[in-house]
Amino acid sequence: MQVEQVVIAGAGLAGLRTAEELRARGYTGAITMIGAERRLPYDRPPLTKKFMTGELDDTSLRPDMTSLGVDLRLGATATGLRAGVLRTDQGEHPFGALVVTTGAAPVRLPGSGPQRVLRTLDDAMALRSALRPGVKLAVVGAGWIGAELTTSAARRGCQVTVVEAAPAPLAGALGTEVGSRTEPWYAAAGVDLRLGQPVESVEPGGLALPGGGWLAADEIVTAVGVRPEVSWLDGTGVMLENGVAVDEGLHASVPGVYAAGDCAAFVSRRYRRRLRVEHWDNAIHAPAVVAANIRGGDEQYDPVPYFWSEQFGRMVQYAGHHTAADQLVWRGDPGGKDWSAGWLAGTGRGGGAPAPAPLVAVLTVSRPRDLLQGRRLIASGDVVDPARLADPAVPVRDCAVGAR
Repeated sequence: MQVEQVVIAGAGLAGLRTAEELRARGYTGAITMIGAERRLPYDRPPLTKKFMTGELDDTSLRPDMTSLGVDLRLGATATGLRAGVLRTDQGEHPFGALVVTTGAAPVRLPGSGPQRVLRTLDDAMALRSALRPGVKLAVVGAGWIGAELTTSAARRGCQVTVVEAAPAPLAGALGTEVGSRTEPWYAAAGVDLRLGQPVESVEPGGLALPGGGWLAADEIVTAVGVRPEVSWLDGTGVMLENGVAVDEGLHASVPGVYAAGDCAAFVSRRYRRRLRVEHWDNAIHAPAVVAANIRGGDEQYDPVPYFWSEQFGRMVQYAGHHTAADQLVWRGDPGGKDWSAGWLAGTGRGGGAPAPAPLVAVLTVSRPRDLLQGRRLIASGDVVDPARLADPAVPVRDCAVGAR
């Protein structure tokens, strides 16, 4: 029997894709989409890149909500949930199925000084106006967003200082050994990168550092990560675990409730753990599973996660998921212009030479073919020969044991 009313809490890319997938799969019932921002859905990845440099002025996805038959309610924030009803600060919305796509919100640092974050189009517009040549910009955090923003700000002629508490850029995502290979990129771009440098607080005119240190800045951007925007579900019975805890079919613990995008922590059979993926590719593909299951299907979501970044004139791509226990294999010279690294499933060898094992993740720097072939090899689960993987002359697709 068809659900009569689908409510989508969140009007970003994942929310829009859910509505599109429902219609593509023949759903003819009512769809209401609730969005906290007063903007139509737009793409976020360009905000740190071409939008920030002025090469692009509009990232709107230009959805035709009328053709989709979506009742769009912008400027309304989800506040709670009771049996079959979504509560917002603008009213209540009964549903047969609720899809939570409320995304994530940036973490802010303590202190009384002004700090910018970069998440929304309004954030990006205000920051772009502030990034004038000669401006002293302090970026707190050398993760993906911090690195992309630093790249754009340096191109705009800002004097950029990046402070990062970890011992290497991207250490949280890639580990110190791999992340450290991106450190020279900052110096080459004229950026002052300060590693192992925590921040106590943001104060008027700069950053307060431990031990009485001080970093003066005209503008400060905090880029130390995000938290899933799900606090409004506290006490509703929906299980929360670093986001909305959903199963392989993206069902939440409350019947009729689903989640997709940045706020969904899904069970991955491939990696035997719960994952929350904050990237564009996830927001594009997860809604197809949600829509299919609302329509009575039994589909599962178990992707090879994928992410790309533009940093200091390089295309950086990552596919898969790895942990500190997995075996790192360098592919090419990581000090060169283009190189890759792969992670083989950990075998408990205690730091010895890598042993044949399935490829679980791959990072590529300006080597898109390695990424494409590596992603397919991860999906196959085939055992990989580490010696062949380490040889950049051997195509990644030919690194499986027994391949010719």
